[in-house]
Amino acid sequence: MTIGVGGKTKEAALAALSNMTAGVAAIAAAEYQQRIARAQAQMRATGMAAMWVHAGTNMTYFTGTKWSPSERMVGAIIPAVGNIQYLAPYFEQNTLRDYMVLEGDVHCWHEHESPFALFLSTLQQLKMVGDGLKVGISEDTPFFVVDGIQQLQPAFELVNAKPITAFCRTRKSANELALMQRAKDMTIEVHKAAASMLYEGISTVEVADFIELAHQRVGASGSYFCIVLFGPASAFPHGVKDAQILKHGDMVLIDTGCKVAGYISDITRTYVFGEPTMRQRNVWDAEKTAQAAAFAAAQIGVPCAAVDAAARRSLEASGFGPGYDLPGLPHRTGHGIGMDIHEWPYLVGGDTTPLAEGMCFSNEPMICVMGEFGIRLEDHFYMTAVGPKWFTTPSHSVDDPFGLAA
Repeated sequence: MTIGVGGKTKEAALAALSNMTAGVAAIAAAEYQQRIARAQAQMRATGMAAMWVHAGTNMTYFTGTKWSPSERMVGAIIPAVGNIQYLAPYFEQNTLRDYMVLEGDVHCWHEHESPFALFLSTLQQLKMVGDGLKVGISEDTPFFVVDGIQQLQPAFELVNAKPITAFCRTRKSANELALMQRAKDMTIEVHKAAASMLYEGISTVEVADFIELAHQRVGASGSYFCIVLFGPASAFPHGVKDAQILKHGDMVLIDTGCKVAGYISDITRTYVFGEPTMRQRNVWDAEKTAQAAAFAAAQIGVPCAAVDAAARRSLEASGFGPGYDLPGLPHRTGHGIGMDIHEWPYLVGGDTTPLAEGMCFSNEPMICVMGEFGIRLEDHFYMTAVGPKWFTTPSHSVDDPFGLAA
């Protein structure tokens, strides 16, 4: 029997967990001010006069103000020089002020008025109009906002603000790395607990429900997401519509995570319920080797695409692929992560972004063998000045996935 898989009751597995959030420090106002200053320096360097950050992750990242995007235009203008300017419906201004972390003027529009015209008039007040000026729009801004502004034929050029947003957000601070580390530490303990309470006949729904409780037990609000797959269904990267019932010899794939102070964990473990067959062992080992190859290739200055290529070379040497062909790896090797579960840049062919200190990535070169099983070993690493560093220790072996007997 695979070490650490099965043998405990749900109650005992939950009882073994405890709150892990002691000492967690959310991002403070001083760091948001540093982010604004960094963005403004980049804007000046790239010739961008101002940047609109729409309600959602980008506005929260730069200002600390949490606001869910909707059909109404809400967000903030960050000028290349000067103070933040918020836009919101008039009836929401007091709520917006209540959520503010960094103070700024709030420009309001009534429901019968045009928020797009207000956006332009606010820029005029900031002396930011005229031919040749560029105003960045965060890439998460809905089309209706961009279209509404363009319909008014502004006297400046609207450009994608990704060179600013991505530059800032991909380079994590020590505080961000600490929050991500805690979230991942919490989720790996949840993974261990979930594996320990498996039994023949349990459903994937029951396991997901347990993981929700387990994440609460370690101090999260619950699971940010959860995918549980057994047997042939494990070959589908993001799951199937129907629940499965666990049988002896099934491959078990669990992909889950939580949030800590706005930062996300995302870890996948795959193992066998019972004794692995030689086929399962060989494919599992090929997956682990490919993950290690990607990690080794991740060095400062290396393009993201080279990390993906290293994983695919390893898989092809093990008889999978080539490329995206099945059986093999049908998706990218990894994604950036932070406040969003999928962030730029991506470890995939065609992404030439050079790896830089502070960047964080998943490393998950999944092997899908349709009709049999899939294996995804997903851990994350971050780039230090001297190379990659794991947030979590990769799975130890197919017989001892959590290294409990190592």
